[in-house]
Amino acid sequence: MAFHSDFPVTLLGAGPVYPGDIKEILNIAPGLVAADGGAATALEAGRVPDLVIGDFDSLPHSTGESLPKDRLLHVTEQDSTDFEKCLSRITAPLILALGFTGARIDHELAVYSALARHVTARCIVIGSDDIVFRVPRRLSLGLAPGDRVSLFPMGPVRGRSEGLRWPIDGIDFAPGGRIGTSNAATGPVQLEFEGDAMLAIIPRAELAAAMAGLSAAPRGVRAR
Repeated sequence: MAFHSDFPVTLLGAGPVYPGDIKEILNIAPGLVAADGGAATALEAGRVPDLVIGDFDSLPHSTGESLPKDRLLHVTEQDSTDFEKCLSRITAPLILALGFTGARIDHELAVYSALARHVTARCIVIGSDDIVFRVPRRLSLGLAPGDRVSLFPMGPVRGRSEGLRWPIDGIDFAPGGRIGTSNAATGPVQLEFEGDAMLAIIPRAELAAAMAGLSAAPRGVRAR
């Protein structure tokens, strides 16, 4: 059982989120999938999830009882997080993930690890100020001069750039070595990478630019 949509999908977690944010993102990505306890957040905002995916260790009993059984996908294995369970079971052009930042740091780091591993999923994690997504092998971003562009490697990776104040050509990036935070655009940005391990962090105000860039980029061929 999985969730399929021809349109972008909102993935809602149980982390801090304002009801207004849920309405804003659902206007962009109308399908709603909740990760485990995110179902309670959805109901509090007046929305019934199309599907709830998780091991249900954080799903309130009353919430589970109030939802139709065919909207509950119980995944019992404990080798992946609820976020990862959702990524591997949603088929959509884009996933906009809300409610996965601003709470437990270990949970948030696990989310970014999953982004780097699932190369076939196009997912943007939305925080209060920033958005985070895995950079495909080639990506164009319609940014304005001065827009912050931070690059954080989740593994060894090399690439090249156009439109960055400090070009990345020839740099060996690694989590315990060289990282690329606090760079800035000089205009539209072009990125190319030899691997799938780079995350981009840009202002939330540039969500539309990220969605357009990811929608146009070539897709990965495998999930690790």
